[in-house]
Amino acid sequence: MAKLIHGDRIGKRGVLRVGASSIIFDESREKVLLTKRTDNGRWCLPGGGMDPGESIEEACVREAYEETGLHVKVTRLVGVYTTPDLIVEYADGNVIQPVALSFEATVTGGEMGLSDETTDVGYFSVEEMGSLDLMENHVERIRDAMQNLETSFVK
Repeated sequence: MAKLIHGDRIGKRGVLRVGASSIIFDESREKVLLTKRTDNGRWCLPGGGMDPGESIEEACVREAYEETGLHVKVTRLVGVYTTPDLIVEYADGNVIQPVALSFEATVTGGEMGLSDETTDVGYFSVEEMGSLDLMENHVERIRDAMQNLETSFVK
């Protein structure tokens, strides 16, 4: 199970892990695609860790496909998110301090579906997200993307 743990400079307990998440809007740009994780039952943006030998853009595209069945194209960097005050602890014992690059992406093909990492997938408005158990570190990324700024956030 992926568990978020907050604490003063707790990142010292983990290893740095670079990852990417994709923010995929519906056609009206009012709803965002979210997945429900199999490991902890929480909702989140499609995304995950970058593998050796791939670029961060390739990681974003791969993770979106693995978790949703959709092919996407990265269109802009929304922001870079990391803090020494957050770690993610996994059931296998791995502990990471995430360095997450969040990208806006558009669907180019594929068919939306589930994977071994997801139990549900769908588009949700900000209001609908309020009733979901949404991973708190993804809320900020979604809000930043909805501003649709030309510049990227570094937080």
